[in-house]
Amino acid sequence: MATRPTLPLTMRAVVLLGHGGHEMLEVRDDVPVPVPRDGEVLVRVGASAVNNTDINTRIGWYARGPEAGGGWSGEALAFPRIQGIDACGTIAAAGAGVDAGRIGERVLIETGWDDARTGRRVYLGSEVDGAFAEFVVVPASVAHRIESDLSDRHLASIPCSWSTAENMVQRLAITDGQRVLVTGASGGVGSAALQLVRRRGAQVVAVAAASKHQELSAFADQVVDRSDDLVDRLGRGSIDAVIDVVGGPTWPSLLDVLRPRGRYAVAGAIAGPMVTLDLRALYLSDLTLIGCTALDPHVFADLVGYVERGEVHPMVAATLPLEQLVAAQQLFESKAHIGKIVVQVGPDG
Repeated sequence: MATRPTLPLTMRAVVLLGHGGHEMLEVRDDVPVPVPRDGEVLVRVGASAVNNTDINTRIGWYARGPEAGGGWSGEALAFPRIQGIDACGTIAAAGAGVDAGRIGERVLIETGWDDARTGRRVYLGSEVDGAFAEFVVVPASVAHRIESDLSDRHLASIPCSWSTAENMVQRLAITDGQRVLVTGASGGVGSAALQLVRRRGAQVVAVAAASKHQELSAFADQVVDRSDDLVDRLGRGSIDAVIDVVGGPTWPSLLDVLRPRGRYAVAGAIAGPMVTLDLRALYLSDLTLIGCTALDPHVFADLVGYVERGEVHPMVAATLPLEQLVAAQQLFESKAHIGKIVVQVGPDG
């Protein structure tokens, strides 16, 4: 039986009614507060944040064919759905099998997990309801206790973007002295990757719009314009590893700048998912291409440790209240910011 202190029966939430434009997002204050089942906890959300996945899920971008669904898993989503893959908050109730002493813990929620009941991989705000709400239910194992002086809004900027970036950094085995190219360097994943790569002692080449170069120069050893010819600017075979979230028509140049036995990791395609691959560039240079979505073991826990030790510093560009989620998404889609757009749900802790 769930350990559940006195809690409201309904909550504020932004509900996605179906695939489409911003008109499919509805602010409601009568959504039932979820009840944690065995092994789960109920988290009172302090803050969440906007990510590309919110936009992509809303518009059905993940569907790769007429029969495919619009969630990360490629299966059809059940509507209405509460989105929000980022979550910082406090455990408010515990389901059976969870230590009631965890109630009151401040936590960051890992973005995805293998559902014990179905065996499927699920992601917060996609296959299950997320954090654009006052409360969210998740397995206790993915609610990571965190001890930090950072505000909820700063911590909420971390889970999706920073774990995505750290997952790529770990899979690429970035080490001291290497030279790493980061595309989309002003966005949530890109700006996180700059700090995470430097944390390992590697040199960072950031790719971003010219208007953002001055601010990004504090986090990168070199900043190049996204319209530049990378081979002309950097030299063929000059990069050890690439962290990419952009894709698009200029994608072949990312392989051209890799040295022999270089490594490339991708976790997004904001400039377009369809690219041209010359297999000769791949096999003649013995390159390794890595697709990254599900986190490897220890990635999220490692990230929590970096935050607690003050080794990384999240960047928040703007904070808007939950009721202004549409405005937050529009600001995000303008791509004029550096770092994260945060959605404040509760009082900032």
